[in-house]
Amino acid sequence: MKTDTTTNITTTITATKSPVLSCKLTTPQLQERKQTVIASLRNQVQEKKELTNGYAYKFENSDTLLDELTTFIKTERMCCDFFSFELKVKPDESVWLQLTGPQGAKAFIETEIQL
Repeated sequence: MKTDTTTNITTTITATKSPVLSCKLTTPQLQERKQTVIASLRNQVQEKKELTNGYAYKFENSDTLLDELTTFIKTERMCCDFFSFELKVKPDESVWLQLTGPQGAKAFIETEIQL
């Protein structure tokens, strides 16, 4: 007597979708934000470095600017939760903000934030 044994193999493929990159602010809110906070930071950028998945920005080291940058980070993480932020205060009296994210974040920074 011959017994055939069949092995069922189930393969599950999970598709990882890239997160949708969109700002949660309404259009009037976004426009006001661009005209105030982001415009102020844009005027204070001393140097901009392109990164693989975003940008790094150099600013003057002052308490006022650090407050402005932390306010920017707190707000942006609520409306654009796909961003990663890194704030570095260097001994040479400079402050660097790295703004990075998943695929597409760099283009989003260029078109939507324009920092």
